[in-house]
Amino acid sequence: MTVLVAYVPTPEGDAAFTAAVAEAGRRQERLVVLNTPREGAPVSTAVASEAVVGALVQRATAAGVDVEIRQDAHAGDLADEVLRVADAVDASVIVIGLRRRSPVGKLIMGSAAQRILLDADRPVLAVKP
Repeated sequence: MTVLVAYVPTPEGDAAFTAAVAEAGRRQERLVVLNTPREGAPVSTAVASEAVVGALVQRATAAGVDVEIRQDAHAGDLADEVLRVADAVDASVIVIGLRRRSPVGKLIMGSAAQRILLDADRPVLAVKP
């Protein structure tokens, strides 16, 4: 089995990665880091740089966790991509980072995190920075 973390280079993403490394170590499972840009986007702030990816791999390795980085572009909704990859790698848990939103913000605009929480057929660990 595998621990899957949806990673974006933000404080929320860093919190999710830290929790995922701990979870993978506790479960003695491999860690898959999904850091995926939208297909066709000329520039994406969601993509971690080579230096950031190197630091993530180093952190996981230092914790004794086998890690795989996936940065293939996705088409469509990010939540669908996370759920698709979770199925593909047979993830035992999905780890995501959450940012604070007001009740009105939740009502007006849905989020990928909310869709993952509602649609996942496996446990989801949601963390805040």
